[in-house]
Amino acid sequence: MFQQYSYFVIFGLPVIAYLGIATLIAFFFTASIAILNFHGIRTIPFQWHPRIAALAIVLAIVHGTLGLLVYVQ
Repeated sequence: MFQQYSYFVIFGLPVIAYLGIATLIAFFFTASIAILNFHGIRTIPFQWHPRIAALAIVLAIVHGTLGLLVYVQ
């Protein structure tokens, strides 16, 4: 049943691939906020750093859960 959700194809890629890409982008965006603020470039306020980090963690948990639940019958 979970294979249907994990491997549902949208524009040629399964949902789990899109979640992985979104997770990676969220982690990179989180790191870039910290690095830019450290160097004095304050285009994105530092208050967004924990918010995006929490989003990245939630996306990673959902991505990992879908990946593991594929093997549960």
